Amino acid sequence: MLNIITTRMRTALAFIHDILAAAGAWTAAYLLRFNFDIPPHYLSMLVDTLLWVVPAQAFIFWLFGLYRGIWRYASTPDLKRIFFAVGTATLAVTAIFTLMQTLVPRSVLILDPLLLILLMGGSRFAYRMWKEQNFGAITGAEREPVVVLGSDEATVNLIKELARSTQWRVAAVFDDDAAKIGRQLQGVRILGKIDDLQSHVEKLGVQHAIIAMPAASHTLRRAAVKSCRDAGLKVMTVPSYDDLVSGKVTVSQIRHVELDDLLGRDPVVLDNARLKSWINGRVIMITGGGGSIGSELCRQLARFGPRQLVLLESSEFALYSIEQEFRNQFAAIPLVCAIGDIKDAARVAQIMKAYQPSAVFHAAAYKHVPLMETDNAWQAVLNNVGGSHVVAQAAVAHGVEKFVLISTDKAINPTSVMGASKRLAEMVCQALQQPTGTRFVMVRFGNVLGSTGSVIPLFREQIAAGGPITVTHPEMRRYFMSIPEAAQLVLQAGLMGNGGEIFVLDMGEPVLIADLARDLIRLSGFTENEIKITYSGLRPGEKLYEELLADSENTLPTPHPKLRIAKARAASPEWLPRALEWLRNHEQRGDAAVRRDLAEWLPEFRKP
Repeated sequence: MLNIITTRMRTALAFIHDILAAAGAWTAAYLLRFNFDIPPHYLSMLVDTLLWVVPAQAFIFWLFGLYRGIWRYASTPDLKRIFFAVGTATLAVTAIFTLMQTLVPRSVLILDPLLLILLMGGSRFAYRMWKEQNFGAITGAEREPVVVLGSDEATVNLIKELARSTQWRVAAVFDDDAAKIGRQLQGVRILGKIDDLQSHVEKLGVQHAIIAMPAASHTLRRAAVKSCRDAGLKVMTVPSYDDLVSGKVTVSQIRHVELDDLLGRDPVVLDNARLKSWINGRVIMITGGGGSIGSELCRQLARFGPRQLVLLESSEFALYSIEQEFRNQFAAIPLVCAIGDIKDAARVAQIMKAYQPSAVFHAAAYKHVPLMETDNAWQAVLNNVGGSHVVAQAAVAHGVEKFVLISTDKAINPTSVMGASKRLAEMVCQALQQPTGTRFVMVRFGNVLGSTGSVIPLFREQIAAGGPITVTHPEMRRYFMSIPEAAQLVLQAGLMGNGGEIFVLDMGEPVLIADLARDLIRLSGFTENEIKITYSGLRPGEKLYEELLADSENTLPTPHPKLRIAKARAASPEWLPRALEWLRNHEQRGDAAVRRDLAEWLPEFRKP
């Protein structure tokens, strides 16, 4: 109640101010017209016309909503409203006096709106400046200086918002555009290029930097982070360009730089129109729908309006988690949460018969290389090969239009049981491909940031425990992409596939795992003296380097720049019955026996 009364009082004061401004501007126009010596006749006219001018202008000001804004945040839109309101009021006053046949000096009609805009706009901006100066005087000593990297619109907005911050004060801006150096943004000087940061840090007395380059490429952002680190600064950043455009966040919601910012890649360009045409109004099934890739596929698919999503998942908790997420965020999309094992042919057939999916994304698999190498080799084969055949065969039997298998770069010249089992799963799909019916599409990619069982969550746990971080080998390198990017490219490959192709994703440049560990240590606020890195040696089935995914000698280009088609050995239709017989006749096999069998089925299978 008190807030309402206060707001109404402020509105009344603003209205009274503008009434006085209208009277003052009209009087000042007469004074200027007659050089401050108004003849008696015109003095009488001034008094008489004021009785018409002030009420008319006040009425128009109210109609234009000049009293909905807050003076402390007066800005360009407020000035525009004042400009149009005063212009309309001037036309109305001129019309009134024309109808009354009152001859007002023309110079008064010209001077009045100019003076009125100056009084009304100037007082609002003067009030805002006074409030901000007082705020700065109160908090300036307590606020910590910070430098901002970048000089685009995001930086301007950031400086504006931080001017009201109780925590930060922008001390300087750095940008690589030489033409901008020496100029000012919102009163803050652009001191130099980003590489010059180190020479200014001590003089500015800063310990933090904010990277305000949401639309820049990840290469430029990584270079900016490196410059900040070389200068001994703690690094923060503004939200991504996509988040800013979508309205999810504002530029002032700065956060610490995450590993994704360093390893992130440029956005994926999707054929959204064709994807929507393919997915919209259809039933889509995802196996392993509660896993890292499966759940992200569900989120990406939800954007295109499927009629229903059918999730098959063996983990009760994972299925519950994605079900709760969809209930909160995608409530309009019907979700079927089916507990089941992909090796259970009866359960898989039951689900497909009941819901008749148009497309199946097969993400369910055992993927952890060392875990599948010892004591679990035969289970990896049964699940990844036998389970894939069960789901693929059911897709053919129930008229599924397209089947997309999520594979791995470890299927290229595999050295592990997991990689070999995924290569055999690809061959199962190739063997099932017929000229008509279900179209099988395979998609290979490498490691994804933060996926279940990946190295990054492990490193974070080790840092939280005080270290050390265990890296298998100083020269271990891996390709990385974000989970959303991987899921988006899977959708794009699924759309483009005509049947039988193995798509490989452009994973960019490989990352040294030891460097990854060092980045995580620094981003967590520690040094390598506080969190040690130890080397444990290669684990069973691991490669030191992954094979190149986009090698022009081993792949063919596609219309999409991040997708290529692998030149892989195809499986003949006669191969599949023999492989299935092998799976059926060996209920349990030891690890060594499994590896011997895999070497017979896959000549390319080899030890690292």
